[in-house]
Amino acid sequence: MAEICLLGTGGMLPLKNRYLTSLYAEYNGKAVLIDCGEGTQVALSHHGLKMSRIEIILITHCHADHVTGLPGLLLSIGNCSRTEPLDIYFPESAEKILKNIMSVCGALPYEVNLHKLPERSFTAFTADKIDPMLMISTIPLEHSVNCLGYKLILSKKPVFEPDKAKALDIPVKYWKTLHSGLSVRLDDGRTINSSDVTGECRQPLNITYITDTLPIDSIKGFAEGADLFVCEGMYGDISKKQAMNEKGHMLMQDACRIAVQANVKRLWLTHYSPAETEPEIYEEELKNIFNNVSISHDGDKINL
Repeated sequence: MAEICLLGTGGMLPLKNRYLTSLYAEYNGKAVLIDCGEGTQVALSHHGLKMSRIEIILITHCHADHVTGLPGLLLSIGNCSRTEPLDIYFPESAEKILKNIMSVCGALPYEVNLHKLPERSFTAFTADKIDPMLMISTIPLEHSVNCLGYKLILSKKPVFEPDKAKALDIPVKYWKTLHSGLSVRLDDGRTINSSDVTGECRQPLNITYITDTLPIDSIKGFAEGADLFVCEGMYGDISKKQAMNEKGHMLMQDACRIAVQANVKRLWLTHYSPAETEPEIYEEELKNIFNNVSISHDGDKINL
């Protein structure tokens, strides 16, 4: 089971009642953090989450509201007695900016590994530090600077069927190994494959995170079937459409239409403008486009 928390829902600058947009996803005691704006370490503490569990940080782009919280977070993690390396992934052109931001940290008690990601093509990598069955994919977005969207795909083991294992007289000590997908050789010389004692494959868990972009067509395929689609909606006022297009942002209505087209199960809106103080007033209109939309709030959590 994965625990997801939307740490903040704000764009541009933090407010007294709204942290900047960031997502925390924890699985088996290890976590991925997407984006790290000003005060992210405070948001983590406020929502009762353990920053010491963060193994991977994914950066969408290097605008201040998405990265200036890194020094504070990295120093706070260091104060949690961390010694194991931490990995940060980001659009390749952002390397110099990130190094400059992190330079104020001085010496950390752990190593930070920086990983550049292609900005003009899709890519994917396995998040072994979290789980070998977790795949992270990226999509190039269209913003005023190079920006990436992320998708977390957590594959699930097939259902283990004890009756099959008992029928084959397989000792219980081998069940966990077989359920993990490996084969075992029994004392009587038989080789048992995982498929001999498991049932149907289960659909992987899909968490898609998109912010700071125009509503480009490629997002539809990238988010297809997502269990949770987290997407920006700077404003709900459709009169802002042209202004948002010029700045490389989406309206709430844009996010809802993509959710419909991509057949996602649920949509959490985020990255509200500081001027959008009451996004709830658009709820009825938005539900007429996509019924399972949430006007999200800081600290919203879900177990998937």
